[in-house]
Amino acid sequence: MTFTPEIAERRFGYGMSPKVAAPQSAAALLGELAGPDRAQAAYPLPPFRHVQDAIVLRRRFNSYARKRPDTAEGKAALEKSQEILRGIRRDNNKWFTQIMLRRITANQGFRERLVAFWADHFTAVGKNALLRPAVPLYVEEAVRPHVAGRFGDMLIACVTHPMMLHYLDQNTSAGPNSGIARRRPERRLGLNENLAREVLELHTLGVNAPYTQADVQELAKLLTGLSATRDYGFKFRPSLAEPGAETVLGRQYEAKGGLQTIRAVLQDIAVHPATARHIARKLVVHFIADTPPPSIVAAVEAAYRDSGGMLLPCYEALLAHPEAWQGPATNMRPPEEFVSAALRALAPPEEYLSGLKENELRQLFLRPLQLMGQPWMTPGGPDGFAEEDKAWVTPQGIAARLEWAMNTPVRLMADLPDPRIFVHHALGDDVPGAVSFAANAAESRDVAIGLILASPAFQRR
Repeated sequence: MTFTPEIAERRFGYGMSPKVAAPQSAAALLGELAGPDRAQAAYPLPPFRHVQDAIVLRRRFNSYARKRPDTAEGKAALEKSQEILRGIRRDNNKWFTQIMLRRITANQGFRERLVAFWADHFTAVGKNALLRPAVPLYVEEAVRPHVAGRFGDMLIACVTHPMMLHYLDQNTSAGPNSGIARRRPERRLGLNENLAREVLELHTLGVNAPYTQADVQELAKLLTGLSATRDYGFKFRPSLAEPGAETVLGRQYEAKGGLQTIRAVLQDIAVHPATARHIARKLVVHFIADTPPPSIVAAVEAAYRDSGGMLLPCYEALLAHPEAWQGPATNMRPPEEFVSAALRALAPPEEYLSGLKENELRQLFLRPLQLMGQPWMTPGGPDGFAEEDKAWVTPQGIAARLEWAMNTPVRLMADLPDPRIFVHHALGDDVPGAVSFAANAAESRDVAIGLILASPAFQRR
């Protein structure tokens, strides 16, 4: 089987839209990736610096309030501190809307799907009140610029980003023989292996790859020095770095090279054959099937290996393989993708989505996503959200999807589309008979729209 526009939108994007023409070739999908990032330009997010500035300002107000707890000035400072926190949470709601608008209006959704895929691959979650809402800004800085570039560059950007260092407790990791360990033994700083382990196990080689605990420890020593400032800006601290040479995967690295050595070891791991296999399989599982066809995995792996870890050739190999376009649709759309695809098919007015208030966003999207099992950008661990269908096909998850499908569209749009037309916007020309019957026979438009969105044909891609 070869390329079809409907499968392109459903399997490699966020579904079809009545307002956006489907791509007419795999070359068009790849060309969109190689061109300017139009969705980002249309719906921008601020830099991570935005949250860093809020952290600095809030810390000052909190310090002032602690010193003057019983004064009017101290109470005012505490209120300003709380308002900064509320402001970042409001900002996070805007960022959610901007990301959804990118998915709804994108000329082609392939880039947006890839951003979500790699953001999950490099999961990092804030562990305090101001950093928890900042995950979209981390993704914007460390992931999005590299989705069509070299994997090693994305790896370095994510591993050295303050959000990742904070999430995996790298900030205070110190070499046993580092300068600070020798000068201040009373601080009892130790080596933290979290980041090194996740780099090898999750980000690059994979769980069953040929590395040992010794490789984890040696890489952890090489990564010492990666740290952040008090306002969570990146900083390399030589006083934390372990001196001497370390051996990772049979290759020796001189720690005295500092950040340059860290970049070198990450680039080497990025082009390791096990990394090529791990990344290839993960891409095919995500886009094609939980049990990935070996021939597609082999093609993507070869493209990764032959290009030195360039991602665009991997996507080209994925899209060029005939099995990538075969039916039936097997992969279950995770909750976030299901909601995004529904919005793309419904195409509600942009100004309405942009104008939703905090409580409306929570009721219409954030709370339902949590009930479906996928809280917005908050996986339960560094391995990200599950790919397997069984993670999403649960009684609560399915019930929450059904409730959202039946009740939310009518709250989003004053005039719902004609179900007989909408069913083709959502599913294309190959509409199952039962879904076609529901679109024509339902007692009301909102019920018909809900049945279409709740159908297995829409839930899978």
